[in-house]
Amino acid sequence: MKKRKALEYYVLDVFSNESYKGNPLSVVFTNGNLDLQTYKDISKEFGYSETSFVYYSKEQKALNVRSFTPTGIEIDGAGHNLLGAVCGALFKKMPIFEEQSESTRFVIMKHSAIPVTVSFDPVTQYPVVQMHQKSAVIQQEIPTYKIAVALGLKIEDLDVNAFVPTIVKTEVAHTMVPVKNSQILNEILPDNKLLIEISKEYHSDGFYCFTISDQNDNIAETRFFNPVIGINEDPATGTAAGPLIGFLTQKKYTKPNQEYKILQGVKLNQPSIIEVMNRENDILVGGSSIITMKGELYI
Repeated sequence: MKKRKALEYYVLDVFSNESYKGNPLSVVFTNGNLDLQTYKDISKEFGYSETSFVYYSKEQKALNVRSFTPTGIEIDGAGHNLLGAVCGALFKKMPIFEEQSESTRFVIMKHSAIPVTVSFDPVTQYPVVQMHQKSAVIQQEIPTYKIAVALGLKIEDLDVNAFVPTIVKTEVAHTMVPVKNSQILNEILPDNKLLIEISKEYHSDGFYCFTISDQNDNIAETRFFNPVIGINEDPATGTAAGPLIGFLTQKKYTKPNQEYKILQGVKLNQPSIIEVMNRENDILVGGSSIITMKGELYI
């Protein structure tokens, strides 16, 4: 019988300091690239919105990260899949930055170098990772009635006075959808078929529904739907939080160089806090993670 290879994995709850909150992510430690089908099989088996695979590349002098959805789609961008992967490597005490200068730390995500800044929580000593996304680019608007119907809402439920549904991109293009208040936000019942049609028509991935909040230091409360890649709802979405703070800053609703917090995942009972800041040349998206499970898998 052929001997099977064991790979160590962690399951982390990302954008949270508490297990079973935040966004769960499996991080699998490899010695290099695996077969494409193996990535897909493992991701399907875990069943989380994403599974990240990491190894340290001596050639690139950086942590290498690849992430897959349970449906086998490889994704990029600086979201919970990348933040959790970096936290996992730091928890494992991998020397991922020792060949880099402190001012230019980065990781490789699907062939792209993404700058990161790392600190450690003074109380828990957990790593706190900030990912540097590109500046936000505001793309086209989507007719409000199309989004409202797809989310099971009325046109007047969307806060059309201040904002209209707009595609915004940092690393990934998502649609920012303004919703009048928290109650309406948490009543959304999306029609995934219609959302997929809109995604394909407008070449936008997910829908980041947000309502401006002034409670508990959060600038906004959000929900995220991305059925086109198999994510019905996500409890924390870094790739959408960056575009949102960029959008709000360009609309003069928030100030540059000031940190804000976004609350997501309440409806799923997985509250997540995403820290964001719009700077002159980039957008910081960050937070912490906690290990909830660890073990071995076999290939």
